[in-house]
Amino acid sequence: MLKTINKKNIEINDSKSLSKFKHLPKSEKVYIHSQNNKSIKVGMRKISLEDNDIKSLIVYDTSGPYSEKNYVHDYEKGLFKVRKKWIDKRNGISRNNKMKLKYLDHSKCKVKAFPSIPTKIFKKKGKQDLTQLYFARNGLITEEMEYCAIRENEGREKLVGKFIKEKDLITPEFVRKEIAEGRAIIPSNVNHLELEPMIIGQNFLVKINANIGNSAVISSVYDEVEKLLWSVRWGSDTIMDLSTGDNIHYIREWIIRNSPVPVGTVPIYQALEKVEGIAEDLTWDVFKETLIEQAEQGVDYFTIHAGVRLPFIPTTVDRLTGIVSRGGSIIAKWCLAHHKENFLYTNFEEICEIMRDYDVSFSLGDGLRPGSIHDANDESQFLELKTLGELTKVAWKKNVQVMIEGPGHVPMQKIKENMDLQKKYCFEAPFYTLGPLTTDIAPGYDHITSAIGAAMIGWYGTSMLCYVTPKEHLGLPDKEDVKIGVITYKIAAHAADLARGNRGAYYRDYLLSKARFEFRWRDQFNLSLDPETAEDYHDQTLPSEGAKLAHFCSMCGPKFCSMKISQEIKEKSSAGKKEMSRKFKELGAELYISSKQMP
Repeated sequence: MLKTINKKNIEINDSKSLSKFKHLPKSEKVYIHSQNNKSIKVGMRKISLEDNDIKSLIVYDTSGPYSEKNYVHDYEKGLFKVRKKWIDKRNGISRNNKMKLKYLDHSKCKVKAFPSIPTKIFKKKGKQDLTQLYFARNGLITEEMEYCAIRENEGREKLVGKFIKEKDLITPEFVRKEIAEGRAIIPSNVNHLELEPMIIGQNFLVKINANIGNSAVISSVYDEVEKLLWSVRWGSDTIMDLSTGDNIHYIREWIIRNSPVPVGTVPIYQALEKVEGIAEDLTWDVFKETLIEQAEQGVDYFTIHAGVRLPFIPTTVDRLTGIVSRGGSIIAKWCLAHHKENFLYTNFEEICEIMRDYDVSFSLGDGLRPGSIHDANDESQFLELKTLGELTKVAWKKNVQVMIEGPGHVPMQKIKENMDLQKKYCFEAPFYTLGPLTTDIAPGYDHITSAIGAAMIGWYGTSMLCYVTPKEHLGLPDKEDVKIGVITYKIAAHAADLARGNRGAYYRDYLLSKARFEFRWRDQFNLSLDPETAEDYHDQTLPSEGAKLAHFCSMCGPKFCSMKISQEIKEKSSAGKKEMSRKFKELGAELYISSKQMP
Protein backbone atom coordinates (compact mmCIF):
# COMPACT_ATOMS: atom_id res chain seq x y z
CA MET A 1 0.00 0.00 0.00
CA LEU A 2 1.06 3.60 -0.42
CA LYS A 3 2.93 5.04 2.52
CA THR A 4 1.64 7.96 4.55
CA ILE A 5 3.55 11.21 4.09
CA ASN A 6 6.26 11.03 6.68
CA LYS A 7 9.54 12.96 6.72
CA LYS A 8 11.22 10.02 8.45
CA ASN A 9 10.12 7.62 5.72
CA ILE A 10 10.74 9.38 2.42
CA GLU A 11 12.02 6.21 0.71
CA ILE A 12 10.99 2.60 0.81
CA ASN A 13 14.09 0.46 0.42
CA ASP A 14 12.60 -2.87 -0.64
CA SER A 15 10.43 -3.73 -3.66
CA LYS A 16 8.78 -6.42 -1.52
CA SER A 17 6.79 -3.58 0.03
CA LEU A 18 4.81 -3.37 -3.22
CA SER A 19 1.35 -4.88 -3.08
CA LYS A 20 0.95 -8.19 -4.89
CA PHE A 21 -0.86 -7.80 -8.21
CA LYS A 22 -4.43 -8.95 -7.62
CA HIS A 23 -6.24 -10.60 -10.52
CA LEU A 24 -9.76 -9.55 -11.43
CA PRO A 25 -12.39 -12.23 -10.66
CA LYS A 26 -13.23 -14.84 -13.33
CA SER A 27 -10.56 -13.33 -15.58
CA GLU A 28 -7.48 -14.86 -17.14
CA LYS A 29 -4.70 -13.58 -19.34
CA VAL A 30 -4.84 -14.89 -22.89
CA TYR A 31 -2.69 -14.13 -25.91
CA ILE A 32 -3.75 -13.68 -29.51
CA HIS A 33 -0.95 -14.52 -31.92
CA SER A 34 -0.23 -12.88 -35.23
CA GLN A 35 -0.73 -15.11 -38.26
CA ASN A 36 2.11 -13.28 -40.02
CA ASN A 37 4.79 -12.92 -37.35
CA LYS A 38 5.34 -15.44 -34.56
CA SER A 39 7.11 -12.81 -32.43
CA ILE A 40 3.84 -10.88 -32.07
CA LYS A 41 1.47 -12.04 -29.35
CA VAL A 42 -1.04 -9.60 -27.90
CA GLY A 43 -2.29 -9.89 -24.32
CA MET A 44 -6.03 -9.73 -23.67
CA ARG A 45 -8.28 -10.44 -20.69
CA LYS A 46 -10.76 -13.29 -21.00
CA ILE A 47 -13.82 -13.03 -18.73
CA SER A 48 -15.55 -16.38 -18.11
CA LEU A 49 -19.37 -16.25 -18.09
CA GLU A 50 -22.22 -18.42 -16.81
CA ASP A 51 -24.30 -17.60 -19.88
CA ASN A 52 -25.79 -20.72 -21.52
CA ASP A 53 -25.02 -19.35 -24.98
CA ILE A 54 -21.93 -17.16 -24.61
CA LYS A 55 -19.23 -18.65 -22.43
CA SER A 56 -16.66 -15.82 -22.38
CA LEU A 57 -15.75 -12.31 -23.50
CA ILE A 58 -12.30 -11.10 -24.51
CA VAL A 59 -11.55 -7.47 -23.62
CA TYR A 60 -8.69 -5.01 -24.09
CA ASP A 61 -6.04 -5.37 -21.40
CA THR A 62 -3.36 -2.87 -20.32
CA SER A 63 -1.88 -4.84 -17.42
CA GLY A 64 1.04 -6.41 -19.27
CA PRO A 65 2.44 -9.69 -17.91
CA TYR A 66 1.54 -8.67 -14.35
CA SER A 67 -1.87 -10.35 -14.76
CA GLU A 68 -0.49 -13.68 -16.00
CA LYS A 69 -1.26 -16.64 -13.77
CA ASN A 70 1.62 -17.40 -11.37
CA TYR A 71 3.67 -14.51 -12.79
CA VAL A 72 6.53 -13.44 -10.50
CA HIS A 73 8.01 -10.04 -11.22
CA ASP A 74 11.41 -8.66 -10.27
CA TYR A 75 11.01 -4.88 -10.13
CA GLU A 76 14.77 -4.43 -10.00
CA LYS A 77 15.16 -6.09 -13.41
CA GLY A 78 12.04 -4.70 -15.05
CA LEU A 79 9.70 -6.26 -17.58
CA PHE A 80 10.49 -8.61 -20.46
CA LYS A 81 11.69 -6.64 -23.49
CA VAL A 82 8.79 -7.28 -25.88
CA ARG A 83 10.23 -5.17 -28.71
CA LYS A 84 13.91 -6.08 -28.52
CA LYS A 85 13.88 -8.53 -31.45
CA TRP A 86 11.93 -6.07 -33.57
CA ILE A 87 14.31 -3.19 -32.91
CA ASP A 88 17.46 -5.33 -33.26
CA LYS A 89 16.64 -6.31 -36.84
CA ARG A 90 15.30 -2.91 -37.95
CA ASN A 91 17.35 -0.89 -40.43
CA GLY A 92 18.47 2.65 -39.62
CA ILE A 93 19.09 2.04 -35.92
CA SER A 94 22.44 2.02 -34.10
CA ARG A 95 23.48 1.22 -30.54
CA ASN A 96 25.27 4.03 -28.77
CA ASN A 97 26.68 5.05 -25.43
CA LYS A 98 24.53 7.38 -23.38
CA MET A 99 25.22 11.09 -23.42
CA LYS A 100 27.16 12.45 -20.45
CA LEU A 101 24.84 14.71 -18.47
CA LYS A 102 26.38 18.06 -17.67
CA TYR A 103 23.46 19.58 -15.78
CA LEU A 104 22.20 16.59 -13.74
CA ASP A 105 23.62 16.59 -10.20
CA HIS A 106 23.68 12.94 -9.12
CA SER A 107 24.73 13.90 -5.59
CA LYS A 108 21.18 15.17 -4.92
CA CYS A 109 19.68 11.74 -5.46
CA LYS A 110 17.90 10.50 -2.31
CA VAL A 111 16.35 7.34 -3.75
CA LYS A 112 17.70 3.95 -4.74
CA ALA A 113 18.93 3.88 -8.34
CA PHE A 114 17.44 1.27 -10.66
CA PRO A 115 19.95 -1.64 -10.53
CA SER A 116 19.59 -2.79 -14.17
CA ILE A 117 19.97 0.43 -16.14
CA PRO A 118 20.69 -0.31 -19.84
CA THR A 119 24.31 0.49 -20.72
CA LYS A 120 23.59 1.16 -24.41
CA ILE A 121 20.77 3.02 -26.11
CA PHE A 122 19.16 2.84 -29.55
CA LYS A 123 19.21 5.82 -31.87
CA LYS A 124 18.72 6.80 -35.51
CA LYS A 125 21.65 5.91 -37.75
CA GLY A 126 22.47 7.69 -40.98
CA LYS A 127 19.88 9.33 -43.20
CA GLN A 128 17.08 6.79 -42.81
CA ASP A 129 14.50 7.66 -40.17
CA LEU A 130 13.19 5.15 -37.64
CA THR A 131 9.80 6.62 -36.68
CA GLN A 132 6.47 4.89 -37.10
CA LEU A 133 5.38 7.86 -39.24
CA TYR A 134 8.36 7.36 -41.57
CA PHE A 135 7.65 3.66 -42.02
CA ALA A 136 3.92 4.26 -42.54
CA ARG A 137 4.54 6.92 -45.20
CA ASN A 138 6.82 4.49 -47.01
CA GLY A 139 4.21 1.74 -47.08
CA LEU A 140 5.83 -0.44 -44.41
CA ILE A 141 3.76 -2.18 -41.74
CA THR A 142 5.87 -2.48 -38.60
CA GLU A 143 5.41 -5.06 -35.85
CA GLU A 144 4.00 -2.26 -33.70
CA MET A 145 1.31 -1.52 -36.31
CA GLU A 146 0.24 -5.15 -36.58
CA TYR A 147 0.26 -5.47 -32.79
CA CYS A 148 -2.09 -2.48 -32.51
CA ALA A 149 -4.46 -3.86 -35.16
CA ILE A 150 -4.81 -7.15 -33.27
CA ARG A 151 -5.22 -5.30 -29.98
CA GLU A 152 -7.97 -2.99 -31.25
CA ASN A 153 -10.05 -5.95 -32.44
CA GLU A 154 -10.22 -7.54 -28.95
CA GLY A 155 -10.63 -11.01 -30.45
CA ARG A 156 -13.73 -9.97 -32.41
CA GLU A 157 -12.60 -11.89 -35.49
CA LYS A 158 -14.41 -14.93 -34.04
CA LEU A 159 -17.62 -12.93 -33.59
CA VAL A 160 -18.14 -11.91 -37.20
CA GLY A 161 -21.81 -12.56 -37.90
CA LYS A 162 -24.62 -11.38 -35.63
CA PHE A 163 -22.87 -8.61 -33.71
CA ILE A 164 -19.70 -7.88 -35.68
CA LYS A 165 -19.29 -7.33 -39.40
CA GLU A 166 -16.09 -7.79 -41.37
CA LYS A 167 -15.92 -4.04 -41.96
CA ASP A 168 -15.83 -3.45 -38.18
CA LEU A 169 -12.41 -5.14 -37.89
CA ILE A 170 -9.16 -3.17 -37.86
CA THR A 171 -6.44 -4.30 -40.27
CA PRO A 172 -2.69 -3.60 -40.10
CA GLU A 173 -3.01 -1.72 -43.38
CA PHE A 174 -5.70 0.54 -41.90
CA VAL A 175 -3.39 1.28 -38.95
CA ARG A 176 -0.54 2.12 -41.34
CA LYS A 177 -2.76 4.43 -43.41
CA GLU A 178 -4.08 6.34 -40.37
CA ILE A 179 -0.53 6.91 -39.10
CA ALA A 180 0.73 7.95 -42.54
CA GLU A 181 -2.03 10.57 -42.78
CA GLY A 182 -1.32 11.93 -39.29
CA ARG A 183 -4.67 10.92 -37.78
CA ALA A 184 -3.09 8.41 -35.39
CA ILE A 185 0.14 7.80 -33.50
CA ILE A 186 1.85 4.84 -31.84
CA PRO A 187 3.94 6.37 -29.01
CA SER A 188 6.88 3.98 -29.01
CA ASN A 189 10.38 5.20 -28.23
CA VAL A 190 12.90 2.68 -29.55
CA ASN A 191 14.44 2.58 -26.05
CA HIS A 192 11.20 1.51 -24.35
CA LEU A 193 11.64 -2.14 -25.25
CA GLU A 194 9.23 -3.28 -22.52
CA LEU A 195 6.36 -1.46 -24.23
CA GLU A 196 3.23 -3.24 -25.47
CA PRO A 197 2.31 -0.96 -28.41
CA MET A 198 -1.00 0.91 -28.49
CA ILE A 199 -2.53 3.39 -30.93
CA ILE A 200 -4.11 6.80 -30.34
CA GLY A 201 -6.42 8.14 -33.04
CA GLN A 202 -9.99 9.20 -33.77
CA ASN A 203 -10.80 5.98 -35.67
CA PHE A 204 -9.72 3.69 -32.85
CA LEU A 205 -10.86 3.00 -29.28
CA VAL A 206 -10.81 6.12 -27.09
CA LYS A 207 -7.80 5.85 -24.76
CA ILE A 208 -7.17 7.28 -21.31
CA ASN A 209 -4.07 8.54 -19.52
CA ALA A 210 -3.29 8.52 -15.80
CA ASN A 211 -0.93 11.08 -14.29
CA ILE A 212 1.44 9.82 -11.61
CA GLY A 213 4.65 11.24 -10.15
CA ASN A 214 6.22 12.33 -6.92
CA SER A 215 6.40 15.85 -5.55
CA ALA A 216 9.14 17.66 -3.68
CA VAL A 217 7.29 16.62 -0.48
CA ILE A 218 6.72 12.92 -1.28
CA SER A 219 9.58 11.15 -3.04
CA SER A 220 9.30 7.37 -3.01
CA VAL A 221 10.28 5.09 -5.90
CA TYR A 222 7.97 2.29 -4.89
CA ASP A 223 4.96 4.54 -4.32
CA GLU A 224 5.22 5.66 -7.94
CA VAL A 225 5.78 2.14 -9.28
CA GLU A 226 2.74 1.02 -7.32
CA LYS A 227 0.67 3.86 -8.80
CA LEU A 228 1.83 2.66 -12.23
CA LEU A 229 0.72 -0.92 -11.50
CA TRP A 230 -2.56 0.29 -10.05
CA SER A 231 -3.21 2.45 -13.14
CA VAL A 232 -2.62 -0.34 -15.64
CA ARG A 233 -4.59 -2.85 -13.55
CA TRP A 234 -7.69 -0.69 -13.89
CA GLY A 235 -7.13 0.09 -17.56
CA SER A 236 -4.99 3.17 -18.09
CA ASP A 237 -3.63 3.12 -21.66
CA THR A 238 -0.69 5.45 -20.96
CA ILE A 239 0.78 7.12 -17.92
CA MET A 240 2.46 10.49 -17.55
CA ASP A 241 5.25 10.87 -15.02
CA LEU A 242 4.80 14.42 -13.74
CA SER A 243 7.42 14.12 -11.00
CA THR A 244 9.10 17.16 -9.54
CA GLY A 245 11.96 17.41 -7.05
CA ASP A 246 15.54 16.14 -7.04
CA ASN A 247 14.79 12.48 -7.81
CA ILE A 248 13.00 12.83 -11.16
CA HIS A 249 15.63 11.07 -13.27
CA TYR A 250 15.91 8.05 -11.01
CA ILE A 251 12.18 7.54 -10.39
CA ARG A 252 11.54 7.78 -14.13
CA GLU A 253 13.98 4.92 -14.82
CA TRP A 254 12.08 2.66 -12.41
CA ILE A 255 8.76 3.59 -14.00
CA ILE A 256 9.82 3.03 -17.64
CA ARG A 257 11.56 -0.28 -17.00
CA ASN A 258 8.44 -1.60 -15.25
CA SER A 259 5.84 -0.08 -17.57
CA PRO A 260 3.99 -2.05 -20.27
CA VAL A 261 2.24 1.15 -21.43
CA PRO A 262 3.66 4.30 -23.03
CA VAL A 263 5.22 6.82 -20.64
CA GLY A 264 4.89 10.55 -21.22
CA THR A 265 6.63 13.45 -19.47
CA VAL A 266 6.78 17.23 -19.39
CA PRO A 267 10.55 17.83 -19.81
CA ILE A 268 10.35 21.48 -18.73
CA TYR A 269 9.69 20.25 -15.16
CA GLN A 270 13.05 18.52 -14.91
CA ALA A 271 14.83 21.33 -16.76
CA LEU A 272 13.48 23.73 -14.13
CA GLU A 273 14.82 21.51 -11.32
CA LYS A 274 18.27 21.70 -12.92
CA VAL A 275 18.26 25.50 -12.50
CA GLU A 276 17.03 25.35 -8.89
CA GLY A 277 13.44 26.18 -9.82
CA ILE A 278 14.23 29.64 -11.20
CA ALA A 279 12.35 29.96 -14.52
CA GLU A 280 14.44 32.94 -15.65
CA ASP A 281 17.60 30.80 -15.50
CA LEU A 282 16.34 28.22 -18.00
CA THR A 283 18.43 27.93 -21.15
CA TRP A 284 18.12 26.05 -24.40
CA ASP A 285 21.21 23.99 -23.52
CA VAL A 286 19.66 22.79 -20.25
CA PHE A 287 16.39 21.91 -21.96
CA LYS A 288 18.10 20.20 -24.90
CA GLU A 289 20.13 17.97 -22.57
CA THR A 290 16.95 17.09 -20.70
CA LEU A 291 15.20 16.04 -23.92
CA ILE A 292 18.06 13.75 -24.90
CA GLU A 293 18.40 12.38 -21.36
CA GLN A 294 14.71 11.41 -21.25
CA ALA A 295 14.67 10.10 -24.83
CA GLU A 296 17.61 7.83 -24.01
CA GLN A 297 15.74 6.49 -20.99
CA GLY A 298 12.78 5.56 -23.22
CA VAL A 299 10.09 8.22 -22.69
CA ASP A 300 7.48 7.71 -25.41
CA TYR A 301 5.96 11.18 -25.68
CA PHE A 302 6.87 14.68 -24.56
CA THR A 303 4.55 17.53 -23.68
CA ILE A 304 6.22 20.54 -25.28
CA HIS A 305 4.72 23.99 -24.64
CA ALA A 306 6.01 25.53 -27.86
CA GLY A 307 2.70 27.31 -28.59
CA VAL A 308 3.02 29.75 -25.67
CA ARG A 309 4.39 32.64 -27.68
CA LEU A 310 5.52 35.99 -26.33
CA PRO A 311 2.83 38.04 -28.16
CA PHE A 312 0.08 35.80 -26.72
CA ILE A 313 0.94 36.39 -23.07
CA PRO A 314 -0.70 39.85 -22.78
CA THR A 315 -4.01 38.34 -23.92
CA THR A 316 -4.14 36.33 -20.66
CA VAL A 317 -3.98 39.38 -18.37
CA ASP A 318 -7.75 39.90 -18.25
CA ARG A 319 -8.50 36.25 -17.61
CA LEU A 320 -10.14 35.30 -14.35
CA THR A 321 -7.58 32.57 -13.63
CA GLY A 322 -4.63 33.56 -15.82
CA ILE A 323 -2.30 30.80 -17.01
CA VAL A 324 -3.08 27.59 -15.13
CA SER A 325 -0.72 25.22 -16.94
CA ARG A 326 2.48 24.66 -14.94
CA GLY A 327 4.53 24.40 -18.12
CA GLY A 328 2.74 27.35 -19.70
CA SER A 329 3.33 29.59 -16.69
CA ILE A 330 7.04 28.63 -16.55
CA ILE A 331 7.51 29.53 -20.22
CA ALA A 332 5.50 32.75 -19.87
CA LYS A 333 7.64 33.86 -16.95
CA TRP A 334 10.84 33.14 -18.92
CA CYS A 335 9.56 35.07 -21.95
CA LEU A 336 8.66 38.13 -19.89
CA ALA A 337 11.90 38.04 -17.88
CA HIS A 338 14.00 38.09 -21.05
CA HIS A 339 11.44 39.75 -23.32
CA LYS A 340 12.24 37.10 -25.89
CA GLU A 341 10.23 34.64 -27.91
CA ASN A 342 9.67 31.22 -26.32
CA PHE A 343 12.89 29.22 -26.83
CA LEU A 344 10.81 26.07 -27.41
CA TYR A 345 9.22 27.83 -30.39
CA THR A 346 12.45 29.25 -31.83
CA ASN A 347 14.26 25.89 -31.45
CA PHE A 348 11.32 23.76 -32.54
CA GLU A 349 13.00 22.25 -35.60
CA GLU A 350 15.93 21.04 -33.49
CA ILE A 351 13.49 19.60 -30.95
CA CYS A 352 11.90 17.68 -33.85
CA GLU A 353 15.28 16.32 -34.89
CA ILE A 354 16.05 15.11 -31.35
CA MET A 355 12.66 13.40 -31.06
CA ARG A 356 13.00 11.88 -34.53
CA ASP A 357 16.27 10.20 -33.50
CA TYR A 358 14.43 8.05 -30.92
CA ASP A 359 10.82 8.10 -32.21
CA VAL A 360 9.50 10.17 -29.35
CA SER A 361 6.02 11.52 -30.15
CA PHE A 362 4.92 15.10 -29.59
CA SER A 363 2.08 15.92 -27.25
CA LEU A 364 1.96 19.60 -28.14
CA GLY A 365 1.03 21.25 -24.86
CA ASP A 366 -1.93 23.54 -24.24
CA GLY A 367 -0.06 25.97 -22.02
CA LEU A 368 -2.81 28.58 -22.42
CA ARG A 369 -5.75 26.29 -21.71
CA PRO A 370 -8.63 27.85 -19.77
CA GLY A 371 -8.56 27.22 -16.03
CA SER A 372 -12.12 28.34 -15.40
CA ILE A 373 -15.50 28.35 -17.12
CA HIS A 374 -15.19 32.14 -17.42
CA ASP A 375 -12.06 31.83 -19.58
CA ALA A 376 -13.26 29.02 -21.88
CA ASN A 377 -12.80 29.37 -25.66
CA ASP A 378 -11.10 32.73 -25.37
CA GLU A 379 -8.58 34.45 -27.63
CA SER A 380 -5.52 33.12 -25.78
CA GLN A 381 -6.63 29.52 -26.07
CA PHE A 382 -7.31 29.63 -29.79
CA LEU A 383 -4.22 31.67 -30.68
CA GLU A 384 -2.17 28.88 -29.16
CA LEU A 385 -4.25 26.20 -30.90
CA LYS A 386 -3.56 27.77 -34.31
CA THR A 387 0.16 27.83 -33.50
CA LEU A 388 0.06 24.15 -32.54
CA GLY A 389 -1.35 23.45 -35.98
CA GLU A 390 1.57 25.28 -37.61
CA LEU A 391 4.03 23.33 -35.48
CA THR A 392 2.30 20.05 -36.38
CA LYS A 393 3.20 20.60 -40.03
CA VAL A 394 6.83 21.28 -39.06
CA ALA A 395 6.98 18.05 -37.04
CA TRP A 396 5.36 16.02 -39.80
CA LYS A 397 7.97 17.25 -42.27
CA LYS A 398 10.56 15.71 -39.94
CA ASN A 399 8.57 12.43 -39.73
CA VAL A 400 7.74 12.99 -36.06
CA GLN A 401 4.39 11.78 -34.72
CA VAL A 402 2.10 14.41 -33.19
CA MET A 403 -0.94 14.68 -30.96
CA ILE A 404 -2.44 17.92 -29.65
CA GLU A 405 -3.36 18.69 -26.05
CA GLY A 406 -6.64 20.41 -25.24
CA PRO A 407 -8.59 22.09 -22.42
CA GLY A 408 -9.26 22.57 -19.58
CA HIS A 409 -12.48 24.08 -18.18
CA VAL A 410 -15.24 24.35 -20.82
CA PRO A 411 -19.05 24.42 -20.37
CA MET A 412 -20.95 21.83 -22.35
CA GLN A 413 -22.29 24.17 -25.02
CA LYS A 414 -18.74 25.21 -25.96
CA ILE A 415 -17.14 21.76 -26.12
CA LYS A 416 -17.95 20.94 -29.75
CA GLU A 417 -16.31 24.16 -30.94
CA ASN A 418 -13.04 22.97 -29.37
CA MET A 419 -13.15 19.72 -31.32
CA ASP A 420 -14.18 21.38 -34.58
CA LEU A 421 -11.44 24.01 -34.41
CA GLN A 422 -8.80 21.48 -33.38
CA LYS A 423 -9.58 19.37 -36.46
CA LYS A 424 -9.51 22.48 -38.63
CA TYR A 425 -6.33 24.09 -37.28
CA CYS A 426 -4.38 20.89 -36.58
CA PHE A 427 -5.29 18.84 -39.65
CA GLU A 428 -6.98 16.01 -37.71
CA ALA A 429 -3.93 15.14 -35.63
CA PRO A 430 -5.15 13.18 -32.56
CA PHE A 431 -6.65 15.37 -29.82
CA TYR A 432 -5.69 14.60 -26.20
CA THR A 433 -7.81 16.46 -23.65
CA LEU A 434 -7.91 17.01 -19.90
CA GLY A 435 -11.61 16.58 -19.30
CA PRO A 436 -12.81 19.23 -20.02
CA LEU A 437 -14.34 20.17 -16.67
CA THR A 438 -17.89 21.37 -17.29
CA THR A 439 -18.35 23.36 -14.08
CA ASP A 440 -16.09 24.91 -11.43
CA ILE A 441 -18.25 24.38 -8.34
CA ALA A 442 -17.35 20.84 -7.28
CA PRO A 443 -13.88 20.54 -5.70
CA GLY A 444 -13.56 16.97 -4.48
CA TYR A 445 -15.78 15.77 -7.33
CA ASP A 446 -13.91 17.09 -10.35
CA HIS A 447 -13.45 13.55 -11.64
CA ILE A 448 -17.21 13.74 -12.29
CA THR A 449 -17.39 17.32 -13.61
CA SER A 450 -14.60 16.47 -16.04
CA ALA A 451 -15.89 13.03 -17.08
CA ILE A 452 -19.06 14.70 -18.34
CA GLY A 453 -16.99 16.84 -20.68
CA ALA A 454 -14.64 13.95 -21.50
CA ALA A 455 -17.51 11.74 -22.69
CA MET A 456 -18.84 14.56 -24.86
CA ILE A 457 -15.54 15.54 -26.46
CA GLY A 458 -14.70 11.85 -26.91
CA TRP A 459 -17.96 11.45 -28.82
CA TYR A 460 -17.04 14.43 -31.01
CA GLY A 461 -13.68 12.90 -31.93
CA THR A 462 -11.05 13.22 -29.18
CA SER A 463 -8.60 10.31 -29.25
CA MET A 464 -7.30 10.23 -25.66
CA LEU A 465 -8.66 11.55 -22.37
CA CYS A 466 -6.40 12.59 -19.50
CA TYR A 467 -7.98 11.51 -16.26
CA VAL A 468 -8.88 13.82 -13.39
CA THR A 469 -8.99 12.49 -9.82
CA PRO A 470 -11.07 13.65 -6.84
CA LYS A 471 -7.94 15.48 -5.62
CA GLU A 472 -7.84 17.83 -8.65
CA HIS A 473 -7.11 21.41 -7.44
CA LEU A 474 -6.76 20.05 -3.88
CA GLY A 475 -3.69 17.82 -3.52
CA LEU A 476 -1.48 14.99 -4.77
CA PRO A 477 -3.56 11.89 -5.59
CA ASP A 478 -2.92 8.66 -3.71
CA LYS A 479 -3.54 5.08 -4.84
CA GLU A 480 -7.30 5.12 -4.27
CA ASP A 481 -7.63 8.48 -6.06
CA VAL A 482 -5.77 6.98 -9.04
CA LYS A 483 -8.25 4.09 -9.21
CA ILE A 484 -11.26 6.41 -9.03
CA GLY A 485 -9.79 8.62 -11.75
CA VAL A 486 -9.04 5.69 -14.06
CA ILE A 487 -12.44 4.01 -13.64
CA THR A 488 -14.28 7.31 -14.10
CA TYR A 489 -12.42 7.96 -17.34
CA LYS A 490 -12.86 4.38 -18.57
CA ILE A 491 -16.59 5.07 -18.27
CA ALA A 492 -16.26 8.30 -20.27
CA ALA A 493 -14.10 6.62 -22.95
CA HIS A 494 -16.48 3.65 -23.25
CA ALA A 495 -19.49 5.98 -23.52
CA ALA A 496 -17.69 7.80 -26.33
CA ASP A 497 -16.88 4.50 -28.07
CA LEU A 498 -20.58 3.59 -27.97
CA ALA A 499 -21.57 6.97 -29.38
CA ARG A 500 -19.01 6.58 -32.16
CA GLY A 501 -20.49 3.21 -33.16
CA ASN A 502 -17.81 0.83 -31.90
CA ARG A 503 -19.36 -2.63 -32.08
CA GLY A 504 -17.02 -4.14 -29.51
CA ALA A 505 -18.18 -1.57 -26.96
CA TYR A 506 -21.80 -2.36 -27.82
CA TYR A 507 -21.23 -6.09 -27.41
CA ARG A 508 -19.93 -5.76 -23.85
CA ASP A 509 -22.96 -3.61 -22.92
CA TYR A 510 -25.23 -6.20 -24.52
CA LEU A 511 -23.70 -9.03 -22.48
CA LEU A 512 -23.88 -7.15 -19.20
CA SER A 513 -27.52 -6.16 -19.77
CA LYS A 514 -28.34 -9.75 -20.70
CA ALA A 515 -26.70 -10.95 -17.47
CA ARG A 516 -28.63 -8.33 -15.50
CA PHE A 517 -31.98 -9.36 -16.98
CA GLU A 518 -31.24 -13.04 -16.37
CA PHE A 519 -30.15 -12.36 -12.77
CA ARG A 520 -26.65 -13.75 -13.33
CA TRP A 521 -25.18 -11.57 -10.61
CA ARG A 522 -21.61 -12.89 -10.90
CA ASP A 523 -21.52 -12.16 -14.63
CA GLN A 524 -22.95 -8.71 -14.03
CA PHE A 525 -20.15 -7.97 -11.56
CA ASN A 526 -17.39 -9.46 -13.70
CA LEU A 527 -18.37 -7.73 -16.95
CA SER A 528 -18.25 -4.35 -15.23
CA LEU A 529 -15.26 -2.00 -15.21
CA ASP A 530 -14.84 -2.50 -11.45
CA PRO A 531 -16.08 -5.98 -10.47
CA GLU A 532 -14.88 -5.69 -6.88
CA THR A 533 -16.86 -2.54 -6.11
CA ALA A 534 -19.97 -3.85 -7.87
CA GLU A 535 -19.95 -7.02 -5.76
CA ASP A 536 -19.13 -5.12 -2.58
CA TYR A 537 -22.11 -2.77 -3.04
CA HIS A 538 -24.43 -5.72 -3.68
CA ASP A 539 -23.13 -7.59 -0.63
CA GLN A 540 -23.51 -4.66 1.74
CA THR A 541 -27.21 -5.53 2.00
CA LEU A 542 -27.45 -9.08 0.60
CA PRO A 543 -24.13 -10.76 1.45
CA SER A 544 -25.11 -14.43 1.30
CA GLU A 545 -24.18 -16.64 -1.65
CA GLY A 546 -27.85 -17.45 -2.10
CA ALA A 547 -28.56 -13.78 -2.76
CA LYS A 548 -26.39 -14.04 -5.88
CA LEU A 549 -28.97 -16.44 -7.29
CA ALA A 550 -31.96 -14.34 -6.26
CA HIS A 551 -34.20 -12.65 -8.81
CA PHE A 552 -34.12 -9.32 -6.99
CA CYS A 553 -31.78 -6.94 -5.17
CA SER A 554 -32.26 -4.94 -1.98
CA MET A 555 -33.44 -1.87 -3.91
CA CYS A 556 -36.80 -3.34 -4.97
CA GLY A 557 -37.06 -6.63 -3.11
CA PRO A 558 -38.82 -9.74 -4.44
CA LYS A 559 -42.23 -8.11 -5.12
CA PHE A 560 -41.26 -4.95 -6.97
CA CYS A 561 -38.33 -5.96 -9.19
CA SER A 562 -39.18 -4.63 -12.66
CA MET A 563 -36.94 -7.14 -14.42
CA LYS A 564 -38.53 -10.06 -12.57
CA ILE A 565 -41.96 -8.74 -13.53
CA SER A 566 -40.77 -8.31 -17.13
CA GLN A 567 -39.57 -11.91 -17.17
CA GLU A 568 -43.02 -13.04 -16.00
CA ILE A 569 -44.63 -10.98 -18.76
CA LYS A 570 -42.32 -12.56 -21.32
CA GLU A 571 -43.13 -16.05 -20.01
CA LYS A 572 -46.90 -15.38 -20.12
CA SER A 573 -46.60 -13.85 -23.56
CA SER A 574 -44.70 -16.88 -24.81
CA ALA A 575 -47.26 -19.24 -23.26
CA GLY A 576 -50.09 -17.20 -24.78
CA LYS A 577 -48.56 -17.40 -28.22
CA LYS A 578 -48.19 -21.18 -27.94
CA GLU A 579 -51.84 -21.50 -26.87
CA MET A 580 -53.08 -19.42 -29.80
CA SER A 581 -50.91 -21.48 -32.16
CA ARG A 582 -52.50 -24.67 -30.80
CA LYS A 583 -56.02 -23.33 -31.32
CA PHE A 584 -55.17 -22.20 -34.84
CA LYS A 585 -54.10 -25.72 -35.72
CA GLU A 586 -57.17 -27.27 -34.05
CA LEU A 587 -59.40 -25.12 -36.26
CA GLY A 588 -57.80 -26.46 -39.38
CA ALA A 589 -54.94 -23.97 -39.83
CA GLU A 590 -57.13 -21.86 -42.14
CA LEU A 591 -56.65 -18.11 -42.50
CA TYR A 592 -60.42 -17.53 -42.44
CA ILE A 593 -63.02 -19.48 -40.47
CA SER A 594 -66.79 -19.21 -40.15
CA SER A 595 -68.41 -17.65 -37.13
CA LYS A 596 -69.78 -21.08 -36.23
CA GLN A 597 -66.25 -22.33 -35.63
CA MET A 598 -65.43 -19.54 -33.21
CA PRO A 599 -65.15 -20.70 -29.60
